[in-house]
Amino acid sequence: MSWQAYVDSSLIGTGHIKKGIITGHDGTAWAYSAGFSPSAPELKALIKGFSDNAGIQSSGITLQGNKFMTLRADNRSIYGKKGAGGIVAVKTGQAVIIGVYEEGTQPGQATTVVEKLADYLIENGY
Repeated sequence: MSWQAYVDSSLIGTGHIKKGIITGHDGTAWAYSAGFSPSAPELKALIKGFSDNAGIQSSGITLQGNKFMTLRADNRSIYGKKGAGGIVAVKTGQAVIIGVYEEGTQPGQATTVVEKLADYLIENGY
């Protein structure tokens, strides 16, 4: 399956993720949903949060100019919230999967989608 197919079917296709992107650890986009292209500095700041949990907890998460309050940050997962929507980012061995959800999706549903895709990629060497 191509990286774009993972975004289209495993993230957006679930109906729980509105926008998604898969990047490398350097912030280079591998695949993304239509109309979702966070800047390189935004992606790098988010990815840095996996190693600097306190930093992203205090600064929050910004993607495409939208600021999210950080709810959780550790070396695997970063969760953020903005209004009734939010963001889930999960780091695998080679990639970072980011899913944005909107009002109408429960945070747990979005989290499950992104975390399961991450588990699948980890199991397959990514």
